[in-house]
Amino acid sequence: MADDPTRTDPDKYKVIFENDRVRVLEYRDEPGEATSPHRHPDSVMYTLSSFERKLVAEDGESREVTLEAGQVRWLDAQVHSGENTGTTPTHVLFVELKEVGQASGDGTLGPS
Repeated sequence: MADDPTRTDPDKYKVIFENDRVRVLEYRDEPGEATSPHRHPDSVMYTLSSFERKLVAEDGESREVTLEAGQVRWLDAQVHSGENTGTTPTHVLFVELKEVGQASGDGTLGPS
């Protein structure tokens, strides 16, 4: 069974923020590098660099993706591995969703 990416690939995934609602991961790799199979919950992905990679699902299905810097994409919960197949480093932020919270009306206004 696939594990958390910070455990399977700690040299590539770094937790940069976490609370009871979200976890934010920074991901970096170089051309030719690959990840071990790992699990993502529902997430929002923000690309900080342009890159090309091959993704391989748990069932063996694969997909080539090319993304430009500055794109924001939804990522359904999934298990996959990936390989940087391009000529540029990958730099991405993932905002992983946890359980949905309810507005209480007593929260801090603005960022905390």
